[in-house]
Amino acid sequence: MIIREKCTCPLEIAHDIIKGKWKTMIIYQLKNGNTSLAQLERDIDQITQKMLLQHLRELISCGIVDKIKTEGYPLHVEYYLTERGRKLLEAVLIMQEIGIEYMVERGQTDLLDRKSISYKK
Repeated sequence: MIIREKCTCPLEIAHDIIKGKWKTMIIYQLKNGNTSLAQLERDIDQITQKMLLQHLRELISCGIVDKIKTEGYPLHVEYYLTERGRKLLEAVLIMQEIGIEYMVERGQTDLLDRKSISYKK
């Protein structure tokens, strides 16, 4: 991930941090607290472990996500949102609302129903 050194707007930096297919979904999945890598992989349809690890490393490097390693065997690692990550989660939840509204307007509610995502008809 490259975060530009010079920018014309702070929004460019935020965009650099969250750009990528999976980052907003990772942030969303961490909304309820600490989560293991395996659980994130199960919760995010079609993400590969390689992409999940890459995006987690990038989110950690920007201070959005952090991890806790538990000593012992097997090694257990849990990921969680930092304070900055929780702020970003607020924006992700607004983005999700906009996506839901858009899908409902177009009658594309099958996915919302399958995933038990509530919406107003």
